[in-house]
Amino acid sequence: MTTNSPPWTTLVDVASLAAILQADATRVLDARAIASTAVRVMDARFSLADAQAGRQQYAAGHIPGALYADLNRDLSDLGKHGHGRHPLPDSEAFAATLGGWGIAPQTQVVVYDAADGSMAAARLWWLLRLIGHDKVAVLDGGLAAWQAAGQAVEAAEVAVIRAAPYPGRFDLAQVVSADEVQARLPQAPGWLLDARAGERYRGEVEPLDRVAGHVPGAVNRPLAMNLRDGHMRPAAELRAALLPLLGEHAPAQAVVMCGSGVTACHLLLAFEHAGLQGLRVFADSWSGWSSDERRPVAVG
Repeated sequence: MTTNSPPWTTLVDVASLAAILQADATRVLDARAIASTAVRVMDARFSLADAQAGRQQYAAGHIPGALYADLNRDLSDLGKHGHGRHPLPDSEAFAATLGGWGIAPQTQVVVYDAADGSMAAARLWWLLRLIGHDKVAVLDGGLAAWQAAGQAVEAAEVAVIRAAPYPGRFDLAQVVSADEVQARLPQAPGWLLDARAGERYRGEVEPLDRVAGHVPGAVNRPLAMNLRDGHMRPAAELRAALLPLLGEHAPAQAVVMCGSGVTACHLLLAFEHAGLQGLRVFADSWSGWSSDERRPVAVG
């Protein structure tokens, strides 16, 4: 799945990460103080049901040396309105956050969450790419795979040597607006892919947002279909399943979405892992789209 050493840009397996962390530990006199070492590990666990649960889980035990990234505080700007439940942070704020974590352009970043990467490891992966940082990968199988392999966790507080704000800005051309989605509604299906579970897409249930249903013409690809036993399916298998969904559209013409722009990043990761590159993200996603009652809604 991965090579044994960085750079990693989509997925990294437990064995490869464990090997490089062990090598780093032998080179750093104080393993608790993270400078610009080869790898920065980030814990992005989050629960929509309990916004404090991820941070509490991190405090109870995390991959040695990992820092915590909070979906609401670090990977979103909840003060923005009209852009769904997890609006994007501003470039300047996110650049300062990366500096606070000691992440510089040369840093290899590995992000994990509790298991499959959808909540919210892939979101941090995408934000880093959006600001121009390509050396970032999601730990395949997350903390569950790490522990299943017998790797250690620690509860100790991790010190970090801060860096300057990251020298980059979001490439907003990779972020699709609601206006663009509206303008493209007449196009043939395959350009817009919705990563939500089927029952939410069909409008049978809606536990979070104002209206149930989906953007007219969107194709449903529940993120669980990209997984097997908590791991991403093999690249060739994913490619065979994902490519037909695009219909007449090239990958660079396609857009991914979900409920609030978080699990859409996991679908983007699946496409990238499959060698289908260039898709963009409708960051407002369903929560943003459905907040305006003038926009059309489809069910079924």
